[in-house]
Amino acid sequence: MTILANTDPLDGAKGRILIVDDNPLIRELLEFSVGSFGYQYASAEDGRQAVELLKNDLFSIVITDMIMPHMDGMQLLSHIREKYPRLGVIVVTGYTGTFSYTDVIKAGASDFISKPFNADELEAKISRLVREQSLIRELQHLSMCDALTDLYNRRYFDVKIKEEVHRGDRQDYQVILGLADVDNFKEYNDTYGHQAGDQVLQGVSKILLRCTRENVDWNFRYGGDEFAIITPYINMNQALQVSERILQCFREGDFGNTGLSIGLAKFIKNEDCAIAEDIIDLVRRADNALYKAKAEGRNKVVCDGDG
Repeated sequence: MTILANTDPLDGAKGRILIVDDNPLIRELLEFSVGSFGYQYASAEDGRQAVELLKNDLFSIVITDMIMPHMDGMQLLSHIREKYPRLGVIVVTGYTGTFSYTDVIKAGASDFISKPFNADELEAKISRLVREQSLIRELQHLSMCDALTDLYNRRYFDVKIKEEVHRGDRQDYQVILGLADVDNFKEYNDTYGHQAGDQVLQGVSKILLRCTRENVDWNFRYGGDEFAIITPYINMNQALQVSERILQCFREGDFGNTGLSIGLAKFIKNEDCAIAEDIIDLVRRADNALYKAKAEGRNKVVCDGDG
């Protein structure tokens, strides 16, 4: 199951280009050039059609004319900057004097090319944008992810939990938070060494990714030997089944005398509180459920009583 709202607009769209021009000859020339450079593309006859395509498909770069009927390039550029700020935009325009290089760059364009365009120049500008976007993705990945497990980190957890509970509250679906902790981890680490301990943490990471829904659920290394799972669109019974599956996979692994304890809690909106306070309450209840799982013998799942 894939929920588009949870995907990065550039993921899966690397080098995919939207061409926007009302002149069919220019549009055909751009299509031929972009295709010969090895990029996938789609085309729109004007800004309005481009807006609809952007709603329903993923692109990393838009190449647009400026003078078009219904919605000109400057209006389209403004729309892209507001709705899709990470998209690269190359403006292609003739020597009309209507829009200058300074105008379009100030408006948020990534680059500018004049008609009649030179194919080599266009290819160079597209290649530069693709490289920049790739670097941005890499830097974002480093800032959001834990180096050992390759799961998202605690800092990104704070971002995603806010996004998910806000969206869940608006769209009226449940969000379940799971906190998981490796049982006897310190003892295992002290006995077998940090490298063996790292392998346990990496094993938990793989299990979480295998047992949860790609692009729907969110898995995090919450800190040390603790993990967090944000699961939207399911109820507590379904979250419990997922957690039991995670525990079963862990038990089948070669992790010595370690175990895994999991605490689950459902987000509850209190109309008298700010949503930030409700998030604090959600984390507290999940943590209390985790503590209860530890206290009741470990290697088990406990659901928060308010869920």
